[in-house]
Amino acid sequence: MTELISPIGKGVQFPPKIGSDGRWAWSSGGENVRESIRVILQTEPLERIMLPEFGGGLKSVLFQPNIPATHKLIEEAIIRSLDQWEPRIAVDAVDASVNPDDSRSALVTIRYTLVATDQSEQLQLRVLLGG
Repeated sequence: MTELISPIGKGVQFPPKIGSDGRWAWSSGGENVRESIRVILQTEPLERIMLPEFGGGLKSVLFQPNIPATHKLIEEAIIRSLDQWEPRIAVDAVDASVNPDDSRSALVTIRYTLVATDQSEQLQLRVLLGG
């Protein structure tokens, strides 16, 4: 039987884990892209020795107040880093606002389109602030 290959690609699942067959677990398609977005945004520049400019730079807002000006900084950082590091997507919109469940964090919604399939996707994440 031939395995269908996603036009978006596949990679080791993140966080990495061992599958039931004793090998690395893999993710593909939209799930692989979502994992990649999280890796980009959770990595800080200079964390990767061989690729020091890689990352989202979101720790720069760690102690900033949870206000619209900070939300704008978050949105701009996310758009800039995803445009640079994730060519499989086109970012449609990034919206950051006060997290209704935690006033010390911003809730970010990222809307994007998978370039290979023209499928719209959405991802939410929390960015810690504390200011």
